Amino acid sequence: MAKVIMVQGTMSNAGKSLIVAGLCRIFAQDGYRVAPFKSQNMALNSYITEDGLEMGRAQVMQAEAAGVKPSVLMNPILLKPTNDVGSQVIVKGEVLGNMRARDYFAYKKKLVPTICEAFSELEKQADIIVMEGAGSPAEINLKSDDIVNMGLAKLVDAPVLLVGDIDRGGVFAQLLGTLILLEEDEKARVKGLIINKFRGDKTILDPGVEMLEERGGVKVAGVVPYMHLSIEDEDSLSGQLDNHDVGVIDLAVIRFPRISNFTDFNVFERLEGVSVRYVSSVQELGQPDMIFLPGSKNTMGDLRWMRQNGLEAAVKKLAAHIPVWGICGGYQMLGRTISDPHGVENENSLREPLRGMELIDTDTTLMPEKMRTQTRGKFENVTGIFSTLSGLEFSGYEIHMGKTTVSTGEHQTPLVQLADGRTDGVQRMEKGSEAPGVYGSYVHGIFDDGDIAVRIVQALADKKRVSWKPEAGGDYHAFKEQQYDKLAQGLREHLDMEYVYSILQESRISS
Repeated sequence: MAKVIMVQGTMSNAGKSLIVAGLCRIFAQDGYRVAPFKSQNMALNSYITEDGLEMGRAQVMQAEAAGVKPSVLMNPILLKPTNDVGSQVIVKGEVLGNMRARDYFAYKKKLVPTICEAFSELEKQADIIVMEGAGSPAEINLKSDDIVNMGLAKLVDAPVLLVGDIDRGGVFAQLLGTLILLEEDEKARVKGLIINKFRGDKTILDPGVEMLEERGGVKVAGVVPYMHLSIEDEDSLSGQLDNHDVGVIDLAVIRFPRISNFTDFNVFERLEGVSVRYVSSVQELGQPDMIFLPGSKNTMGDLRWMRQNGLEAAVKKLAAHIPVWGICGGYQMLGRTISDPHGVENENSLREPLRGMELIDTDTTLMPEKMRTQTRGKFENVTGIFSTLSGLEFSGYEIHMGKTTVSTGEHQTPLVQLADGRTDGVQRMEKGSEAPGVYGSYVHGIFDDGDIAVRIVQALADKKRVSWKPEAGGDYHAFKEQQYDKLAQGLREHLDMEYVYSILQESRISS
């Protein structure tokens, strides 16, 4: 029987995901077989496993930190919001369907056996399971049928570390208030408190730590400093989406209301002198060196949003001078039309096709069946500004509910050749035009391998006639490994790991 420990937070974005990842790394470094587990995740960033199943990227990141392959057993339920009141419900990697929030809350009790089954299977593969909660365990309106915080902790008899975010202020109220709102048996499960994202001299905080332990009756297991790491964040609450600093090379990512898989652009953020700005208005867009249209969980709705706020017109105007690259939903938007005859995105939507941005010659039909596959391939004969990408190999994954018909000809050719024989995406360049081209692909992670991202930025620097040389070398995957080690080292220095291990060893003794 695996030992378990659970990390819960006082709120969303308190830092649970990274604390879990750090503990996974530490336990793995210490010789244990480790697996992360989050029973229910709500996020628009997802990943496709080797067996073609879908799970949240946060648990993928944690699996990487643990040194194990991602599995849907680590995230049996994934909710992907499609609008303000509903989500696509994915169970053990397969789409169950779209549900309104009220309907899902009535239904989710039926998923408890699925959660238990996934956890039991994961136990066979691990010595230690590090679990992550969601939001706060003190949400009164959600406690009755909780399957992700204290309800789950009780189900598998897990001790809890409670994390508070001091960077937002009010951390003492966060931690003490949460403890006060818990039931007595729930509070008894909280074995340690963690103050996260601290900046400054820790000795100044010592009186507050003493007060926490005295009033809360729970040991403070550590004060973790704000660590400057380049590790994937879980969702659009991520602070990286609020970056508006402009670098020597400036990349703009359109921040759709239903943006998904924005982790595609993390590889650029590690490059010195490169800014990755997420923009949601014409005023924020400015004059970037390149524009990315990312994935979307509601492609037609997000395209209408761009059309209404003027971003579509601004992007089309800039496309005459700078490259534009769409991934997945962004690729679909670049085309001539998007059709939803089956009501995939909105069952009440009109069945007439929606006009696309008309920057490439493609037509997309949204289909009920989701394409889910890992993939690899190489860039075709890329012409123009990104010609140095020609022949480079990549690996990634596809996850979309659309079928795109591509018109090829003198101005438009396939972008990549996939290992399974298919071509994917397009590159469009008008001969005789100074426009650097429009690019689109369904492949997520297409920039991650080798020096693909470096070559893109170098091409932009050459076009801009500025001097730029990358300081970060090597493969992005190796870079991420270094970041996980840095995270683990930071937790070892600032968490009482001897105490954490004592909590862990005492878990499930009576089970």
